[in-house]
Amino acid sequence: MRSKFDEQLATLNDSLIGMAGVVERAISDAKEALINRDTALAEKIIASDDEIDNREEEIEDLCLKLILRQQPVASDLRQVSSILKMITDLERIGDHATDISEITLLLAGKEYVTKLEHIPQMAEATMKMVTSSIDAFVKRDLDLAYQVIAYDDVVDDLFVTVRDKLIEMINKNPEHGGQAIDFIMIAKYFERIGDHAVNICEWVEYAITGTYLKSQ
Repeated sequence: MRSKFDEQLATLNDSLIGMAGVVERAISDAKEALINRDTALAEKIIASDDEIDNREEEIEDLCLKLILRQQPVASDLRQVSSILKMITDLERIGDHATDISEITLLLAGKEYVTKLEHIPQMAEATMKMVTSSIDAFVKRDLDLAYQVIAYDDVVDDLFVTVRDKLIEMINKNPEHGGQAIDFIMIAKYFERIGDHAVNICEWVEYAITGTYLKSQ
């Protein structure tokens, strides 16, 4: 019975890793589409959101079947329950990649009024956070989870930098206000992706320790 459970749990972990991979690629592609004004890539990201949603539903179904058939308890139940929560955050990250891509399409054909410097840095930082948060769960690495939570300060600081520079631009050049607000929204979506990675790490903590301490 235990070997069967372990086998199904391994399948569940593989499915989670697969979903995370699709989400990470969506973040990376959203960054590239924005930088290169690549409308075809932006449209591809928007279309891929269905795949992320489908993966969420499949993993949710696997979790519920595992709970009903194997009736796990204690740490096993916490692990399965945590995955159920994590996939919600991964799905929301996918939504934010879509949101960013939709703004990219709106900006298509326009010259950017500012150099994109800190927003790509935010994208790289959030990809690192998402990857590390899933690694922390699979490896049951509590220290790595705490590192990801602490690293969210980097993303938050980058957001403040982007926001303040763009607000200064609006004050100096009100005619650039519309596009500046679009970039602030993009930065906010990346900041929210970091928040979701933190959420995942908090569920890692719960899976390992049985304690859930919401940090935000």
